[in-house]
Amino acid sequence: MNGPEILVEVAPALGLFVPRAYRDGTPAPLTVDGVSTLGHVVESLGVPLTEVGGLRVDGVEAGTGHIPAAGERVEVRAVTRPQPVPGAPLRFLLDVHLGTLARRMRLLGIDTAYEATDIGDPALALRSATERRVLLSRDRGLLRRRELWAGGYVYSDRPDDQLRDVLGRFAPELRPWTRCTACNGTLTQACKEDITDRIEGGTRATYDVFAQCGQCARVYWRGAHHDRLEAMVTAAMAEFGPGSEL
Repeated sequence: MNGPEILVEVAPALGLFVPRAYRDGTPAPLTVDGVSTLGHVVESLGVPLTEVGGLRVDGVEAGTGHIPAAGERVEVRAVTRPQPVPGAPLRFLLDVHLGTLARRMRLLGIDTAYEATDIGDPALALRSATERRVLLSRDRGLLRRRELWAGGYVYSDRPDDQLRDVLGRFAPELRPWTRCTACNGTLTQACKEDITDRIEGGTRATYDVFAQCGQCARVYWRGAHHDRLEAMVTAAMAEFGPGSEL
């Protein structure tokens, strides 16, 4: 390509998105076409704009609409953590590949929408915009869709690391045991007599404390897996709950 050459410095935290020459945080040359915006140039390197915390051109803050000129030095910074998301209550939408993460976020009381079937990228992006939810995904192409209200790349394929990543990045309010892990509805305390038709005889005889989802009517109690879930909640609250230092 014949065109202006600029220098691009990409924050090391964004190194997994870019070609090797740009991964160590030192400026590297890039030939541009002289008409594409800075946002397009950054995306062409592989970085979703959801992961960009700021852009500087020759040391001055610049927007994604800036058109780079020959000789300019561009700095691509990562998002700050915790990352503020202004304009709406902090709510999330997860793509079809993040079901385990969705359940864990709901366990912690985070408003988390999730489709168990693949509804397609356009529908996900539209839902993000319509409901003003932060779309979380490992699909870079999905995060590049212009319809998105807000988004975030999930950097790991391990659910434990995914959860810590999301909690550390967005610092959502944690209210454990208040949401249905199946549908995201709100849980309320339930009287055993009112839900006897929804639980087995052994459960009725063994447990006395129940909660029920106001949306799907699913019933919860402290069953065999509670200790494991309690440990997960305790760890998250210790690191990311009120009084913790992010």
